[in-house]
Amino acid sequence: MSSPARTPKGALSLRRLAIDYGLLILLVGLLVVFAVAQPAFLRVNNLFSILQAVAIVALLGVGVTVTMIAGGFDLSVGGLAAFVQMAAAYSLIVLDGSTGSTILLCLGIGMLVGLGNALLIVRLGIPDLLATLGMLFLLAGLQLIPTGGRSIARGMTLLDGSVADGAFTHAFLTLGRHRFWDILPVPVVVLAVVAAALWFVMDLTRFGRVFHAVGGNELAARLAGAPTRAYRVCAYVISSTVASIGGILMAARIGRGDVSAGNGLMLDAIAAALIGYAVLGANRPNILGTVVGAVFVGVLLNGLTMLNAPYYLQDFVKGAVLIGALTVTYGLAPKRA
Repeated sequence: MSSPARTPKGALSLRRLAIDYGLLILLVGLLVVFAVAQPAFLRVNNLFSILQAVAIVALLGVGVTVTMIAGGFDLSVGGLAAFVQMAAAYSLIVLDGSTGSTILLCLGIGMLVGLGNALLIVRLGIPDLLATLGMLFLLAGLQLIPTGGRSIARGMTLLDGSVADGAFTHAFLTLGRHRFWDILPVPVVVLAVVAAALWFVMDLTRFGRVFHAVGGNELAARLAGAPTRAYRVCAYVISSTVASIGGILMAARIGRGDVSAGNGLMLDAIAAALIGYAVLGANRPNILGTVVGAVFVGVLLNGLTMLNAPYYLQDFVKGAVLIGALTVTYGLAPKRA
């Protein structure tokens, strides 16, 4: 009786390489292609512009990743970031608030929304996708009510007939527009600090290991003595707080309250978090992978823009490349019986 054919060791090595580093190799390939086609692509200022463009999406994706690690999912991050940037503009322009009070207000909103999500999901037992989708619509509508659906800018006439004569403070605008040494944008630094802190907590501490245990098997974690409900609540509070930081940075970059500023944020953030599964063969939600996923999308869009690709082709090309990358990564992964 003949023995079953075995895959050559060389083929296995190549397969493992593709699984672990396929997305990173594709990212390097994109950098090379765009650099050859447009030499200005690799200029330092352009590279940091890409990082600045993806910083908010990456922050939101990192928050979503935390809930995924705990076995949940947060669809409300995009709506929350948009709501927070409108709240920041309202505080500064309409209420003539200070930089500190506005930041505290925005962070407080994020924490309250996180607790609201946790109440719906953990306490009332509503499925996470339904609860956070409802919160997304609630926030999207709520941000329009104070101004009657209009963006917020200095000199605008309010619903009561008064004129908003406040303005964005220089200190607040610095959060979104300043560059250290005229190169490194503040939002990139914020992303690096937040992502590094959450990566350290989730991957290298007992607190983070319990998060993974709760997401892997909540019942087993509870039987082992872990306060699983508290961890799930914490996950949604962290996600919403990080999303509110993204909203603050977005408001500081735009310099006004734009009712359309949050369009597409939710989908891009979730895409980054899901792409993160394929980074380094993790096959699970992870902070580093989410950041790489956001950078991957940012590089692709920036390169297409510099090559003057028609705007209506960008989403198609982005989707095709992402599907191709994930197909290679997951298609080569060992199949479970």
